Amino acid sequence: MNAIRTYLLHAGLSLALLLLIPFPSFSQNGVFREDLLQVQDVFSPLPGGNAVMDGYFDDDIRLSQDNWAKGVMPYEKVIEFFRTGREQFALGEMIGKSLRANSLLWRYTRDRELKKITRDAVYSLMAAAKPNGSISCTPLENQPGDNDGDIWERKYVLLGLSQYYMDVEQDPKVLEAMEKEARSVMDQVGPAPKKSITELGWSANNIESSSILEPFMRLYFITGKKVYIDFASYIIRSGASKGHDIFAQVMEGVPLREVGEPYPKAYEMTSVMEGLSEYYRATGDPKWLECLTKYFHSVKEQEITIIGNGGADVYWPLLYGEGWSNTAVEQSNPDVQRMMETCVGVTWMKFCSQYLRLTGDPAAVDCIERYAYNGLIGAMRPDGKGFSYVNLLNGPKVTNHGWGMEFDGLPVTCCNLNGPSGLGYIPIVAVMQSAEGPVVNLYNKGGYKARTSDGRYVSLGIDGDFPRSGDVKISVFPSGEGEFSIKLYIPSWSEGTRVTVGGKDVSGISSGNYLTITRDWKAGDEIHLSFGMTARVIDAQEGKNPKGKFFQAVQWGPLVLARDENLDPAYDKPVSIVAGPDGRVDVVRVDPEKPGIRTEFLVPTKEGQIKMIDYSSVDCWDGGHVQTWLPLPAKGGQ
Repeated sequence: MNAIRTYLLHAGLSLALLLLIPFPSFSQNGVFREDLLQVQDVFSPLPGGNAVMDGYFDDDIRLSQDNWAKGVMPYEKVIEFFRTGREQFALGEMIGKSLRANSLLWRYTRDRELKKITRDAVYSLMAAAKPNGSISCTPLENQPGDNDGDIWERKYVLLGLSQYYMDVEQDPKVLEAMEKEARSVMDQVGPAPKKSITELGWSANNIESSSILEPFMRLYFITGKKVYIDFASYIIRSGASKGHDIFAQVMEGVPLREVGEPYPKAYEMTSVMEGLSEYYRATGDPKWLECLTKYFHSVKEQEITIIGNGGADVYWPLLYGEGWSNTAVEQSNPDVQRMMETCVGVTWMKFCSQYLRLTGDPAAVDCIERYAYNGLIGAMRPDGKGFSYVNLLNGPKVTNHGWGMEFDGLPVTCCNLNGPSGLGYIPIVAVMQSAEGPVVNLYNKGGYKARTSDGRYVSLGIDGDFPRSGDVKISVFPSGEGEFSIKLYIPSWSEGTRVTVGGKDVSGISSGNYLTITRDWKAGDEIHLSFGMTARVIDAQEGKNPKGKFFQAVQWGPLVLARDENLDPAYDKPVSIVAGPDGRVDVVRVDPEKPGIRTEFLVPTKEGQIKMIDYSSVDCWDGGHVQTWLPLPAKGGQ
């Protein structure tokens, strides 16, 4: 260790950050019973506290923590719903989402004030339990609520408490409260004479209630009690939807916009699939992996936009832009008024993390990367005090208009509460663990501690200014001698990637795949990566409105670019991007014009150069519009 410390004294900040990370326990704190797993993950998260990021993403995480979680979030006011009732359906979800987000943020930051705030909220919530053990906004005589979101709310109570139990403190009182809540659900919901789970909920098919599958699987893995997986099996048998078996529909290849119709709600459907991921781990039944795989690829191919989120109001306008709607094609449709709910993007990101853990499929990293750099931080307020309900690619980028409630002028929406959870997932997926050694998925500056294949510690220091620059250095510090592997995700957008170790080129590089480097690593060994940070034009497709095909977009590295009305009054004027036969665009990187802009470019068009910045930096919170899909000049009958 002395040699490592001496090296770090002469190295950059990201390496010095490694000294702040204590040597970890890799037992996952003994929370989940590994003997219950029928399937072992290919990749697993590093233990909490084993990632220290610097700058990009870290700034966003701490803004959200300090100004939302430790700032304006009205904990007691949303807990009061469990004591005195609620004004509208599903408001009881708020505290569970907040506890989950806080626990994920604490897993990364280890902020003592955040821990106290979260613990106080946990105990206040548990004190609101009813005589039957339920922590519910619905009076006892009306449980389970038919259409008030009672089961959905109790799902989030369980998710919030379980996240706290897993990541913050293994408090037996918290586990006891979770088990009482679960028992209250099982006493009321199930086969006749109990109420069917597909008959409970506010929606046309009640799919939202079946998403309680995930916390029941958590309780099974924590306690080993068969009653929890039995209840999960009941949900699976129900098909998770009134009138449809959504698992069978996904397996049959039904387009997502038709799955569970007339309510193909993207957020709730993906929440159910998160639970199915845990169910597959417990059962090992290969048909569930097939279902998860088909769902992943269906969403990726049919619904995900250039900024990594999905859902729109094209096919199901009554769903307010929150339903699957063939969004991958319709994203440039000029008729779109609402699209890409933040709750959808965060839940998709979490599902991708589950799928990545189960399969090691690098396509999942591609999806996480796309959303994290573009849609997620592009939805956050610059001051960290919330997230947009939906995001438009063209028009008014952000809005708080949607489900939720105001507290003394503060909008508290489902998306304000879910956004921080997405931020908390970034350190979880940035560097992961495989049986062979560490797995690097994201390349932002920071320090990480993982394990080698033979159980030794290995520290990784990532240096550079990614994604503003494609040059990255990774310094490797194993705790002893011996061979092990490091996996490096090579982004799908990077062509001609170069990787060297000790000054020697590494072969076998393939975009969109992992590069595995196996060797006897020594303290201070360095991996240098050079990604192809080129700009490319993206042509729109034709959807329901034929005018939707007359647009182009530009992506630079992992960043989607956009025109900002606040920088350019001509932001929405038609232009034709000048690109080579291979689609490359010769953009010019310039210094950002305003504080808060991460990257700014001059982009050549036939009408002259235009200013474009990364989508995440477009600030429309005080007005203004964004233009991501750029309209082409009219031709002929267009």
